[in-house]
Amino acid sequence: MTNRLLIAAGLIFGLALSASGVAADDERSIVVASTTSTANSGLFEALLPRFTEQSGITVHVVAVGTGQAIRIAQAGDADVLFVHDEGAEQAFVAAGYGTERRRVMYNDFVIVGPADDPARLRGMSDAPTALARIAQSKAIFASRGDDSGTNRAELRLWAETGTDPKHASGIWYRETGSGMGATLNTASGLEAYALTDRGTWVSFGNKGNLEILVQGDRRLFNQYVVIVVNPVRFSHVRGADALRFMTWITSDEGQGVIASYRVNGQQLFFPNYLAPGS
Repeated sequence: MTNRLLIAAGLIFGLALSASGVAADDERSIVVASTTSTANSGLFEALLPRFTEQSGITVHVVAVGTGQAIRIAQAGDADVLFVHDEGAEQAFVAAGYGTERRRVMYNDFVIVGPADDPARLRGMSDAPTALARIAQSKAIFASRGDDSGTNRAELRLWAETGTDPKHASGIWYRETGSGMGATLNTASGLEAYALTDRGTWVSFGNKGNLEILVQGDRRLFNQYVVIVVNPVRFSHVRGADALRFMTWITSDEGQGVIASYRVNGQQLFFPNYLAPGS
């Protein structure tokens, strides 16, 4: 397990987190390849110690964009995926890399931008139309540009506008190639627009002159799922412990911890494993 954790950590230049802070050759542990939003929001700090206390299993989180998390799991360097891009998740399971996919929780995306709002987006609830206004005004937009779930959601919205913002890469469209927190820092420094998940936004401390300008579009719905990596495909995957994590996080206790997690009095994620359609 230690070698696998080091491999995964190396892929993200040391952005691995541990629920206990200790990694030992003989410890009972799993690696969860997850999105930056679940880590940046502080959710795992509330969630994982409870699971470890119940199970005796330490959880090592590799927090990257969804695309990179899936590639880590496809290489067999994770036991669990915790991500938010439905098409990629379904393809991962269909290709035999994962055994089961369960909904865990949701929140939403919002478009933030400077208070003077040069593209005049304030109060809008139509995300593609808002992006089209940004393109028309050539107002600066900070994109993660990192193949994350958030970046993929952003590009789907751009596709609805009929505009390819990458033609303006380095001009008004700035791709950071970074996680959500770093991209929001860039947006704050440039007084630029950005698409962000609400959980990271609420937890983000360097808002500067930025504020939420666009929200409420059904296309901004943001579903998170958990997937157990297939131990038949990768014999070293700790399938039983991974399944225990999946079972716990979708149990009444795990879902309750998610529901009770708040920052500045705001609930960041809404559990929905047992919601209609699960």
